[in-house]
Amino acid sequence: MTPGIEQALAHDRVIDITTIGRKTGEARRIEIWFHRIDGRYYITGTPGARSWYANLLVNPDFTFHLKESTQADLAAHATPVEGPEKQRVLEAIVASIASSRLTLDADTSPLVEVTWADAA
Repeated sequence: MTPGIEQALAHDRVIDITTIGRKTGEARRIEIWFHRIDGRYYITGTPGARSWYANLLVNPDFTFHLKESTQADLAAHATPVEGPEKQRVLEAIVASIASSRLTLDADTSPLVEVTWADAA
């Protein structure tokens, strides 16, 4: 990865992701935050059903669009995070944001780990 991409992954928060619709097969792009915890990358959301998460469960390959300090489209893969690891990561995300208004729940908040397609 280029230094600009590495810098963005270390400091930016807002991205877009493009998933493939599980029912339509069409590309779906949304804005979302990503989080870096212990050198790994995650995407989560507030509790409840989320279309982006349902799409990634069926079609885990997606595009991770950097758009703050640099612009780049990264081929990525999503792996759902469950169990004690999910609780640990969600707690770390809440702590890193330092907002008393943020609520993430290990039972109902979606969480995926992001890996890069070219990192094999």
